[in-house]
Amino acid sequence: MTPPTVVWFKRDLRTLDHEPLARAAQEGPCLCLYIYEPEVLLADDYDPTHLVFLNRCLESLASELEQLGSSLVVRVGEAVSVLEQLHDEVKFTTIRSHQETGNDITYRRDLRVARWAAAAGVKWVESIQDGVVRRLDNRDGWARQWDAFMRQPQFDAPARLVACPPLPSLGLQTHEQLGLAAPSDFVCPASGTEAAREILEDFLMHRGERYQAEMSSPNTAPESCSRISPHLALGTVSRRMVFQRFEERRAEVRAGRKAKTGISADWSRAMASFNKRLHWNGHFIQRLELQPSIEFQNMARAADGLREDDHSEERLEAWARGTTGYPMVDACMRYLHAHRWINFRMRAMLVSFAAYHLWLDWRRFSHFLARQFIDYEPGIHYSQLQMQSGTTGINAVRIYSPTKQGRDHDPEGHFIRRWVPELAGVPTEFIHEPWTMPTEAQSAAGCKVGRDYPQPLVDHKEAVAEAKKRIYAARRGQEARDEAQAVYQRHGSRRKANRRRAPKPPTKARKADAR
Repeated sequence: MTPPTVVWFKRDLRTLDHEPLARAAQEGPCLCLYIYEPEVLLADDYDPTHLVFLNRCLESLASELEQLGSSLVVRVGEAVSVLEQLHDEVKFTTIRSHQETGNDITYRRDLRVARWAAAAGVKWVESIQDGVVRRLDNRDGWARQWDAFMRQPQFDAPARLVACPPLPSLGLQTHEQLGLAAPSDFVCPASGTEAAREILEDFLMHRGERYQAEMSSPNTAPESCSRISPHLALGTVSRRMVFQRFEERRAEVRAGRKAKTGISADWSRAMASFNKRLHWNGHFIQRLELQPSIEFQNMARAADGLREDDHSEERLEAWARGTTGYPMVDACMRYLHAHRWINFRMRAMLVSFAAYHLWLDWRRFSHFLARQFIDYEPGIHYSQLQMQSGTTGINAVRIYSPTKQGRDHDPEGHFIRRWVPELAGVPTEFIHEPWTMPTEAQSAAGCKVGRDYPQPLVDHKEAVAEAKKRIYAARRGQEARDEAQAVYQRHGSRRKANRRRAPKPPTKARKADAR
């Protein structure tokens, strides 16, 4: 009998546009495998809520495979040990999987699997996923490669899978079985490929019309944003499928606008904004692929020593709890705890506040935020933490004013009052700066600042002035500029073919930075 091909599912929990599965189906029997890996599940960046969404997506995948005539074999353990045991049970000669750009744990695991496969005489074939390219030295030409990959035909799901003889499978594992704490209550996204496609379609045809105008406010973003990110993180849909469906819709919008069929200009703006974000998605994951060390080290080593010796655990804990005394920061953090998702602008504000106002090293809160995000994607996560903390050396320093963000995106304070109920009675004129309320107004509002709601942890103007002084001092000097040039050559966007030099690090903050 032909030995089965092992199809190892990792963060690609789908049957549509799944090259390893499609190739394996052409070769003969398929052994579809998922491994719960304790080293991944018990790591500092993993949260019990992640397992809730994972299990629901695995359940959907198992159902898809059953409809194709196969099943999902589930095992628990270190990947090499599991594969070795499975090899004793079934003398497979080939493993197929997608390439993965994950955290350091999965990176080192893949190195161990590669060594084991070579020693065991097993061929391990990894397919490109999401346009991320391995073994590049810099970004020259990468955008063209990404675009070409995204436009390649998708792989259809196999019409039928030839199953291998039945094998023991542990089935979906509970938190208790895996040694995880019980998950906190949160709003879990709908799971599986079908749900992901419905979410995307609803966005592209209905919810997304006001995307460009409404994606920044936490009041409107939950409805107007795509909400596809958790599914991209676990791969229930491919980025290529999302990109190609987006391209179809963008063509419809352009044609409709040209023919004056009543499609609003808002749709054109939404398509332009979403297109940028699809490209940024791959751009940031490619950064981690090029330089895995950015999970742990400042991209610009000139930033080393900036914050390491100034850590305040008290400030970190207040920020993580949502008790900083800045209403917009606290409301966003508490919303994040409940939903495990928040829009990008508010994520950026949370990180900016931690990095600049509280002067916290991004490495001290990176795992905390990873645990909060149900759409945690390592490549995007660490790149964005460093961008918003000013440690890349090539990106503009953006320091968000939490009171301005509140006034811009929650002017009446509805979001703040919903998520910081201590402030429910505070008049709108004071909702963004409750510490400015006169004593009589505090009594009338039932909110005494310092008792019912904390005083601000830091003074905004003083903290920002000090942060700017330190960050720009670190960026001055020829050595820092040379390093910025090297970082750009490796990681910088190549939007223009003739843009070969990195922009000079700014010597003063832009006006827009204090937003």
